[in-house]
Amino acid sequence: MTKRRLPMAEHADTLSLKALRELVTGLVERADRADARIEKLEAENQRLADENDQLRLENTRLKIDNQLLRDEIARLKNLPPRPPFRPSGMEKATGDKPLSAKDPAPRPRGPKNDTKRVTREEVLPVSVPTGSRFKGYKDCFVRDLVLQVEVVRYRRECWVTPDGDTITAQLPTGIRGGFGPNLRRFCLMLHAHGQVTTQRMTTLLNDVGVEISKRQVVRFLTERLDGFHAEDAAVLHAGLVSAPYVTVDDTGARHANRNFHTTHIGGEHFTAFRTASSKSRLNFLALLRGNYQDYVLNDAAFALLEDRQVDPALAARLNTHEPVRFANRVPFLQHLAEHGIDIFDTETLRPFAEAGIWGAIRHHGLVGNAVIVSDDAGQFRVGTHALCWVHAERLLQKLMPATPGQVKHVETLRELIWHFYKALKAYRRRPDPAMAKGLQARFDRIFSIRTGYSDLDKLLFRLRRRKPELLRVLERPEIPLHTNASERDLRGFVIKRKISGGTVSRNGREARDSMLGLSKTCQKLGLSFWHYLGDRLGVGTSHPAIPPLATMIVARS
Repeated sequence: MTKRRLPMAEHADTLSLKALRELVTGLVERADRADARIEKLEAENQRLADENDQLRLENTRLKIDNQLLRDEIARLKNLPPRPPFRPSGMEKATGDKPLSAKDPAPRPRGPKNDTKRVTREEVLPVSVPTGSRFKGYKDCFVRDLVLQVEVVRYRRECWVTPDGDTITAQLPTGIRGGFGPNLRRFCLMLHAHGQVTTQRMTTLLNDVGVEISKRQVVRFLTERLDGFHAEDAAVLHAGLVSAPYVTVDDTGARHANRNFHTTHIGGEHFTAFRTASSKSRLNFLALLRGNYQDYVLNDAAFALLEDRQVDPALAARLNTHEPVRFANRVPFLQHLAEHGIDIFDTETLRPFAEAGIWGAIRHHGLVGNAVIVSDDAGQFRVGTHALCWVHAERLLQKLMPATPGQVKHVETLRELIWHFYKALKAYRRRPDPAMAKGLQARFDRIFSIRTGYSDLDKLLFRLRRRKPELLRVLERPEIPLHTNASERDLRGFVIKRKISGGTVSRNGREARDSMLGLSKTCQKLGLSFWHYLGDRLGVGTSHPAIPPLATMIVARS
């Protein structure tokens, strides 16, 4: 059947009325068919869009299920769960350097700076023809490492006095159990700074000629470290007394086949690690208290009780309007019980215990005016608190938008936050009261936006409620905007955990925390950890004595 062709429109003036009617009818039918095809295409397009949205939602659900399965595998393996997002790059993209700043010149290659401390000089002769003239020497400096095992026999004089007593000459300082201090120094350096396991260290020492057992190596690393533990405690005390801010963070740890938590407390010039079975606010306050064991009920303690919204009637029973100090936990609990506080109810007791410790912290002058910068974990929210902007922006990464519109809203907000973060960094470099007011108003505008994407709107509302802590830098420009320093310090601990696993004894746990903290502190103070160990163990006297680290921290703060 052949399709009838319609008359050409350009000859309409020559057509009859019947032909014109046929032409108009054909055009209408053609338009109707075109409209039907358009409607069909629109319906198909809508169907594909709906199907695409469903696939996005399904993909989001699969991502969540996959992450939950990964977390469950990590839990069964006693590993920390993996984060479901990648670093945003906000800190790097908004570089701290002003645009006019130039990168420092690279260190020139060539002669090193250690040519003034030559340890040995050797003249190398050469055969020359008769009649040659001597023109002096051509120096060449060579760096080498001498690793040599020494087995020293000390012949100790023994004398018998007229009274019959025996007197024997003393061994040099640092020799214990038939091993010298340099060997112990080497083991501590490899284990704390080099992340070498005890098994590999034992193999290494036996390979170079030291006959030593793994048990003895473990003794080197965990026993008779009282001096190092005391200095580590002094470092934390000095940092909490003098530092203008501290950054805090925590990570999982294994001890005695149980899940423990390691808390990092650090500043510009110090680092301290503490491992405990809990990471509650009560535990964190106990860490800030340091080696003190007392409890104090003073104005700071009652202010904390008010913040925790404790029943005013219970708090009033304890308030004598004068500071009351208790030597330890026992008299403190007895005092609470005498004033009608149920000390066997954990929920009732916890805020009072936190208040007693916080009062002791303030009583001893710890933390003082320092700002505690954290990642918004609840246990760190004490005293003058500031939030990490990197962690706040990272919450946008956790969102899983399902539609192109939601994706666009998230990207737009991320761009606004990045520009605002860059402005905050400029303010830190050059504080200005007028600029601070502008930044506060700008913060309100950004975090008051409502996009219609409920998860994003809830996040913006949540961050706006934390405005004082996010904008703490406007009143304290010396504090950092993030906790990257804590994460960098904890990275060494995490690597050690992956290589060496957990600890078993209390000595091992305390040794790991103290030695890692001291090594990081030496690094921040610009000291050689090798020379520090030598100074404290009584070896390496060729270098000047290293003063107490706590003294150096206070002096630099």
